[in-house]
Amino acid sequence: MKLRSILAGAAALALFAMPAFATDYLGGAVKSTDIGGKMVLTDANGMTLYIFDKDEPGVTNCYEQCAINWPPLMADASAAAEGDFTVVDRTDGTKMWAYKSMPLYYWKDDKAPGDITGDGVGGVWHLAIE
Repeated sequence: MKLRSILAGAAALALFAMPAFATDYLGGAVKSTDIGGKMVLTDANGMTLYIFDKDEPGVTNCYEQCAINWPPLMADASAAAEGDFTVVDRTDGTKMWAYKSMPLYYWKDDKAPGDITGDGVGGVWHLAIE
């Protein structure tokens, strides 16, 4: 009986760790994923994307150490807006993706698909919610 409980718990954890993909965007490069009952934007590999309160619509304010801790979701030089996704120019000449004009980032401490350890960091980082 104890083994059955352990296996049931492990199965439940596995289901939570492997979120279900609901919607693809940007040719599958970004997905809307159910994480903890919220439709959160992730990359194609299921890594969570975040927004930064100190950004402005269409403008990133995350550079230097900030961009090391919060790597931008980079876009190709030829990338073009698609629906709610737009391209933001960075001061170094590169481009990054934004959702509803807010630049998108990863968090360096998220190690596996479905991790959301960056949500609420410093009171200014939040899940990118669809």
